[in-house]
Amino acid sequence: MCGIVGYCGPRRVVPVVLEGLRRLEYRGYDSAGIVYLEDGKLVKHRSAGKLANLEAIIGDSIIAPSHVGLGHTRWATHGAPTTENAHPHSDCKGNLVVIHNGIIENYHSLREELKEKGHLFSSDTDTEVLAHLIEENLDDDLVAAVKKATSQVEGSYAVGVLWTGMPDTLVAVRNQSPLVLGVSEQDGNFLASDIPALLPYTNQVVFMDDMELAILKADSHQVFSLITGEPVKKEIETIDWNSAMAEKAGFKHFMLKEIFEQPQAITNTVSGRINLQSGEVDLPEIMLSRADLDNIDRIFLVACGTSWHAAIVAKYWIEKYANITVEVDIASEFRYRHLLINERVLTISISQSGETADTLAGIRKAKELGSKIITICNVVGSTMTREADGTIYTHAGPEIGVASTKAFISQLAALFLFTLYLGQKKKIISLEKSIELGRELINIAGVIETELPRIQAEVKVLIENYYDSRDFLFVGRGLNFPIALEGALKLKEISYIHAEGYASGELKHGPIALIDKDMPVLALVPQDEVYQKSISNVEEIKARQGRIILIGTEGDSHLKNITDDVIYLPKVHEAMNPILYTIPAQLLAYEIASRRGCDVDQPRNLAKSVTVE
Repeated sequence: MCGIVGYCGPRRVVPVVLEGLRRLEYRGYDSAGIVYLEDGKLVKHRSAGKLANLEAIIGDSIIAPSHVGLGHTRWATHGAPTTENAHPHSDCKGNLVVIHNGIIENYHSLREELKEKGHLFSSDTDTEVLAHLIEENLDDDLVAAVKKATSQVEGSYAVGVLWTGMPDTLVAVRNQSPLVLGVSEQDGNFLASDIPALLPYTNQVVFMDDMELAILKADSHQVFSLITGEPVKKEIETIDWNSAMAEKAGFKHFMLKEIFEQPQAITNTVSGRINLQSGEVDLPEIMLSRADLDNIDRIFLVACGTSWHAAIVAKYWIEKYANITVEVDIASEFRYRHLLINERVLTISISQSGETADTLAGIRKAKELGSKIITICNVVGSTMTREADGTIYTHAGPEIGVASTKAFISQLAALFLFTLYLGQKKKIISLEKSIELGRELINIAGVIETELPRIQAEVKVLIENYYDSRDFLFVGRGLNFPIALEGALKLKEISYIHAEGYASGELKHGPIALIDKDMPVLALVPQDEVYQKSISNVEEIKARQGRIILIGTEGDSHLKNITDDVIYLPKVHEAMNPILYTIPAQLLAYEIASRRGCDVDQPRNLAKSVTVE
């Protein structure tokens, strides 16, 4: 979740590192810092709060004639979000600094051992232990000292190290936390937690794997195995994102821009994967044989947060169209259960970043038990994609807003493609039905693109009666139940309004006690196979004077008899309702948060990618 940036090359380092940190702000942070070498000494600036605070402290030093340095944005795990706990952290002599993303689980015992040896600590963080461990092992070989230090720690880490004894060199290490190198013959070499930090300077990247160490100089980069010490041959990959894709493009917030990018995200995810003449779905990246698929008698979908909601939608789809039992698990609970998994179980992880710590740990455990692994992911080369037996990339492009929007929509598109693929391979679904559903999936992108401006305009007016609410309920049935969960999550994430999602039929089992004239309830009521049941639930809410917002099918005049606050959506195939009905739920959350003056793109206490447990 912390942001890491490092640079060595011909450019002045401070502007490069600051720009990289700015492009990682979406990861969420509570303090920031930078360090660079000048006249053989380390110059360090740190500040609690946003990056602007750090920039104010740096001031005229932004033109410092240094060409090597590191930067960091911190999301606190050990120690309060203070300047003293901000990275970089130094050794006792101030000749060596470390930045770190991850958690050192045995830091307390290491800290006590180092104190007994005379080391002085100036922060409450687990990270500072690394700086002192490297110092303890350092003679004149920084790489050897870093290897020895990391062999003594337990936990996850992406680390950048700078030492005055090697003033032209950065050393980086990765284990269970994301780290990527940027390579440019013209501009030098970079390291970062995520690709957007690199895009202003290069689209040539090297993805580091667990237990690897990199040595960066202005004109070279090398990667070695921490286990064997041998050089590792790494492919340089080209990223087809450009820096403009990570800008707001005239929208007020990244989140709104990304909501409007969803039609393209669906198109990019579906494109080339379904033949509308034959109906055949082609997912070559899955790399499972027909025998592997025939051997499956159960599927586990494992995810966190928004991705978990996508998994619940997929359960309905897969069980209906592929006729196979599906279990959906929250990743943070999955790994601690007594799992009844064997070689006849397929485990599918869903993660925008491919680095979500709980999900990654879950699929590793499933793999140990004999399960094949497929991951649905947005980041090429991420850890999950490398460890899975097969991958379905979502091709949503970079998502900067912390609250996931286009990543969620593209996950739904990928999961529906997989549903059709599995149904075909198991001969459950006919090619005629595949053609029909494939066309519906492709067409939904155009429907959303057409309707988005109208929906936003209507939502913007509607929320004037609701933006100052303290509580909110979202309800839906069947395929729309997970969208009620997602809508409630979006609202609480970015507006800080307490919101809960429920299956409509569950209201009478407790939550209906909350309904009164002050309780807003958003109900998803498309004309689908559970429409009459949904309307009955809405009538129960109305009878208790709940303040009702309805999202339903165009032409359904009955909805206006229930409430004046109705948003109509075009009638689409029932299977596509979760994708379409997500849009007004997202916009409701966005417009309310914007109206309340909240920090939409960087809501408090949240990080974009949860890379520690």
